[in-house]
Formats: sequence, C-alpha cells, structure tokens
Amino acid sequence: MTKDAQGFDAAVAAVVRAIPRGQVLSYGQVAARAGNPKAARAVARSLGRSSGIPWWRVVRADRTLAGAVADPQARLLEAEGVRIEGRRIVATASDR
Repeated sequence: MTKDAQGFDAAVAAVVRAIPRGQVLSYGQVAARAGNPKAARAVARSLGRSSGIPWWRVVRADRTLAGAVADPQARLLEAEGVRIEGRRIVATASDR
C-alpha cells in the first residue's frame, strides 16, 4: 500500500470513528471529510481493509445498505436505534 493510501485510510478511520452512535454518513460524505470528495469508492475499499472501526455507520448516498454486508449492517444499526425498512434507513437518532 502506498503512503498516500495509508494516509487516506487513516483519515477515513478518523472520520468514521467520529460518527455518533445511531447516526450514519454516506461514502461520499466520509470521502469529503477525509479530504478527497471524489473518493467514495476508495472509502468502501478502505473500510474493507480496516478493523476496529464502526464501518456499519457508512451507507450509500440514498441511505440504502449495500451488498453482502447489508444484513449484519442492519442488525448493528438497529441495535443503535436506527430504523430500517427493507434495506433502506428511514430514521436515525438525528432524524427524530
């Protein structure tokens, strides 16, 4: 991994750790806060390489849960008080 990628991964981890319990950010929002607003896909790759951070608080821009991790992600978010219908977030702690 390049030094730039390591720096981006660290920035992504810091942003994701700062997401409050019961709230979510989109991949694009995380990318922007990590300093590279056009790197939403890189955020997904970074989360896949990381451990020990609340990855489940990062969702698609349309507030849907993605792919193979959707079921465990839904369980973790619901445990934090996030309301989900189907695979879409309908309410977070900050929506109430």
